[in-house]
Amino acid sequence: MTATASPERTGPHDTASRPSRRGDRTFEGIVRVAAFTILVSLVAVFIFLAIEGWVGLTADPSTYEPFTSFITYITPLVVSTLLASAIALIVAVPFAIAVALFISHYAPRRLAAVLAYLVDLLAAVPSVVFGLWGGRYLAAYLQPLHVWLHAHFGFLPFFGPEPPSPNGRSLFTAGIVLAIMILPIITAISREVFAQTPRLHEEAALALGATRWEMIRYAVFPYARSGMVSGVMLGLGRALGETMAVAMVLATTPNTTLNVIGVASPPTIAANIALNYKESTPERQSLLIATGLVLFVVTFLVNFAARWIAGRSARRMDR
Repeated sequence: MTATASPERTGPHDTASRPSRRGDRTFEGIVRVAAFTILVSLVAVFIFLAIEGWVGLTADPSTYEPFTSFITYITPLVVSTLLASAIALIVAVPFAIAVALFISHYAPRRLAAVLAYLVDLLAAVPSVVFGLWGGRYLAAYLQPLHVWLHAHFGFLPFFGPEPPSPNGRSLFTAGIVLAIMILPIITAISREVFAQTPRLHEEAALALGATRWEMIRYAVFPYARSGMVSGVMLGLGRALGETMAVAMVLATTPNTTLNVIGVASPPTIAANIALNYKESTPERQSLLIATGLVLFVVTFLVNFAARWIAGRSARRMDR
């Protein structure tokens, strides 16, 4: 006897999967378009900065006054930008991780919800408000700390040999303001990655006799390392590109200096563009755009390094 093949039956699950597959393809197309749009936007910004800033890179030496070349012009700005961002990270990262840990593992649920809301609300404060507060009030409160740092650590280039600022408006104060501004970014990301730690990992560590801190050290931190690095680098990117807060706090000078509590320091790249772009000549505008290109490259390298470090940590966790 020969068996005849029966026709395939189409059940309700087969008919229902067709719209589902169509929806998956539609969503995939939207995601691809969004990713391509972001890539095109970045390339377009880079091309604009490169074309418009080329004149500034190769301008007449008189354009760079009081400097003689683009390298001597951009060096103080880069040094000041990196110093302010380093101060912000040194101050903000320990506080951000501590607050994130308190919210995710120590605070009662109701208190944790309120603290998380307040930290997120801090990110909504405009940078101009931070700059006004930092220049008018915070600088005066930090001025005694400037004097103390100069008296006890004046042998270091960061706190001497120049006298401290009499009004507290220094690169150190600008770095503290930046630290407060990037604190909610790092805290929010760290809090989320801490909360994503598998519960079984935490319970296993506690069952083996670990204290809560040891559980966090050996179970939470290794799992959340890549997310913590990403949060720190995002905060660094915000600090590198901040404009108005630094411009309103810092008393500027064209001279290159490592002293962060002195009377005046070079402005950051972003603050220098904001302070000088409107009143500048076309040649000086091209020069400022060229400095923007340098800032773009620095920020891109920082984010690229962050993605590489985060990916490396994630690969270690998968092994």
